[in-house]
Amino acid sequence: MIKQGVNPYTEASFTFRNRIARGLWGIVYTVFIKYSPRPMHKYRVFVISLFGAKLGKNCHIYPSAKIWAPWNLIMEDDTCIANEANIYNMAVITIRKRAIVSQGAHLCAGTHDYRDKNFQLYALPITIEAEVWLCTECFIGPGVIVGEGTVIGARAVVTKNTEKWMVYTGNPAKAIKKRIIKNEVG
Repeated sequence: MIKQGVNPYTEASFTFRNRIARGLWGIVYTVFIKYSPRPMHKYRVFVISLFGAKLGKNCHIYPSAKIWAPWNLIMEDDTCIANEANIYNMAVITIRKRAIVSQGAHLCAGTHDYRDKNFQLYALPITIEAEVWLCTECFIGPGVIVGEGTVIGARAVVTKNTEKWMVYTGNPAKAIKKRIIKNEVG
């Protein structure tokens, strides 16, 4: 998908096939997804899955969530991608069961090698484990695994794997406390 050794100033970094697929997806997203009514989650899941996304039961994908390449998206059961979230999935992004990607969160699987004279583009997969909450406008970088049950606070920047069942905040994100789930009453 990503060409190696190309000069990005004179050549495309992606194959022609990839660029055509993304162009077609952009048209379908604009016409059939972006302006669809908010409650039509099953409809959006159906359309997005036509482009190769692997989506579980009860996935909620909101209309203005931006998905760069549906064929690189895996969502397990009971997951959510909220409005204005940016799923920049040059590599596969996996969102495990009962995980929530809040408004404006940015999951970025691609970057450049700034040491390379051609500023080589490369991509690394991102995994959001089960029961995770990515709060408003947080950033998850390439190659990151967000551990099970973790909360990433609003506008936090995560560039390294996180521990399970912790709360992270800040830039760079740091663990500030354990996430403890209260027992249900009665």
